[in-house]
Amino acid sequence: MANLNVNICGVHFKNPVIAASGTYGFGREFNEVYDISVIGGVSTKGTTLEARLGNPVPRIAEGSSVILNAVGLQNPGVEHFIKDDLEFLKDKGVVVIANVAGSTLEDYKLICRRLNGLVDMVELNISCPNVHAGGMALGIKPQNIREVTQLTKAELTKTPLIVKLSPNVESIPVNAKAAEEGGADCISLVNTFTGMVIDLERRKPVIANNTGGVSGAGIKPIALRMVYEAAHAVKIPVIGMGGIATGRDALEFMCAGARAVQVGTANFTDALAMPRIINEMNSWLDSHGIADVNDIVDTLKLN
Repeated sequence: MANLNVNICGVHFKNPVIAASGTYGFGREFNEVYDISVIGGVSTKGTTLEARLGNPVPRIAEGSSVILNAVGLQNPGVEHFIKDDLEFLKDKGVVVIANVAGSTLEDYKLICRRLNGLVDMVELNISCPNVHAGGMALGIKPQNIREVTQLTKAELTKTPLIVKLSPNVESIPVNAKAAEEGGADCISLVNTFTGMVIDLERRKPVIANNTGGVSGAGIKPIALRMVYEAAHAVKIPVIGMGGIATGRDALEFMCAGARAVQVGTANFTDALAMPRIINEMNSWLDSHGIADVNDIVDTLKLN
């Protein structure tokens, strides 16, 4: 079996497969299906200072090879996470990545201050298309990305900072560079694309929020291109995601320059997706005589 260990910003992962935020909760439900200690890490449900109820229903819709969601960062709040969920994840031996969101710069600052030193990494969600303040609004323009990154990094004196980038922007390389310049230790991408599904009989959008974040297998080619662009624009590590459903998918993202991957929508269609993906990665590496998964990172050769 190949070595699947990876190190990102001094944090050791037993393998490069991480549960993507918003698709895995805090891991408890999946732990009833399999021992989640087999995966590399968990990026938690997007967490805010105070509890949030999220958007009105319906907030999930299906498209061709994709799903749309407009959940709106429903979560129990950071204090509930620290009190009721953090220890559970630590006991499972997975890398704990707290995905954090806010409505204002002050929100981001305060939640990062609260989590400093408590989790393994913080992932700054400035790319969620389903909230009406904060979220993606802070992740569109490079100057805003730089500002929120600087502000939060100043609070995270003991914890590496991942900045999660939106794909709904003019230039991925420019925004990736802005995060790096702001002090990010790592970037992750892509978050969901903004989309719509229409109920033709009613002549109305299916989702109450009208638009939602598009994810799933259908976005993978676009996500791969963006991860490649980001990885070649910055010197800090990149975590890739977007439509990963197989071990081969995961290795393609690493070939494009990602040091690790996050798996999201696949968890909805196959509760065992992540352990299966890890096994498939191992099998592919073994069949190609590659002893270490790190040896495939950034090996893409353009035509």
